[in-house]
Amino acid sequence: MNLDFFHRLITFIILALIQSLVLNHVHLFDVATPMVYVFFVLTFRRNSFRSGMLIWSFLLGLVVDIFSNTPGVGAASMTLMAFIQPYLLFLITPRDSAEDMEVSMTTLGFARFTYFTMIVSFIFCLVFFTLEVFSFNHWLYWLECVAGSWVLTFLLILVVEKFRCR
Repeated sequence: MNLDFFHRLITFIILALIQSLVLNHVHLFDVATPMVYVFFVLTFRRNSFRSGMLIWSFLLGLVVDIFSNTPGVGAASMTLMAFIQPYLLFLITPRDSAEDMEVSMTTLGFARFTYFTMIVSFIFCLVFFTLEVFSFNHWLYWLECVAGSWVLTFLLILVVEKFRCR
């Protein structure tokens, strides 16, 4: 088997456990929940196998959904992120970069990685909480959830990436 497969599997298990056992119980001001498992989608290499990305992301979202009691919300959001990640990465990366470039802070640089992380985590939080609430009757609560979770998710991903690059 491929070493990349085992690396991806270990990352899958660690992120699913951290999200399910620790971060799902963190609710800052009863609206903001950090969702570090979005980091899984960020780290796919440039020009990765598209259907593989979709399957990995769907399965991680489904595993987190099972333990979070959010039926299908995480799976749908993660699948959407895996679908649009190559397009966003194409906009962020330099044109002369390698075709199989690993997405990290060292390869993209701090500014580009931060911008990429901001976009992906914002879209994820927007889709996740829109599907979870599925109503705009309480739009202020929805906005607080999206903004608070986006900030926490973004900062947590930057911390995880900083430790990963060492």
